[in-house]
Amino acid sequence: MRSKTDEKRNAIIAAATAVFEEVGYQRASMTMIAARLGGSKATLYGYFHSKEQLFATVVISALEETGEELQSSLASRGDVATVLARYGRIYLALVTRPEIMAIQRTVLSEGQGTTLGKEVYELGPKRGLIDLTEFLQTRANAGELDLASPEVAAFHLKGLLEAGVTEPLLFGLTETRDKDESVKTAVAAFMRIYGKP
Repeated sequence: MRSKTDEKRNAIIAAATAVFEEVGYQRASMTMIAARLGGSKATLYGYFHSKEQLFATVVISALEETGEELQSSLASRGDVATVLARYGRIYLALVTRPEIMAIQRTVLSEGQGTTLGKEVYELGPKRGLIDLTEFLQTRANAGELDLASPEVAAFHLKGLLEAGVTEPLLFGLTETRDKDESVKTAVAAFMRIYGKP
């Protein structure tokens, strides 16, 4: 029974992906997606409570492989700085992908008055933040970091990594800071703030 449920869910995601790509988020409707699927809106709502949740799921489904790579990087061996540098390279490669920039613009421009932003954030960035926070907490417990708040430290690391890289891309610029240099300086700054001598 579980595999049939998974098959149907995957079919819905595939149909929704096609519709969102063809007409955009704003013009897409659950009726259009149901028609593409060859089912009813009731079937869609049995799996996803809103268009916002379905869009967020489509987004995250497309990024699952990289998300798993990010998780694996945090589980890898090495001192804190080495692991964070590996994580930082994968993270920046992910958040600067053109489709990720397009998703962010969609959420910012079309998410007003809807739950779209919340849905995308909770399925994507928030999950990544939780993984990073847990890693930092584990390393603090091992005496490698000095943290007042692992969650705040996770936000700081993300901000340091993205500084001068993601914002220009979001505004349509093509020239940004070198990613490798950004990772190097971000990890060095993070360790200077939170690392133990």
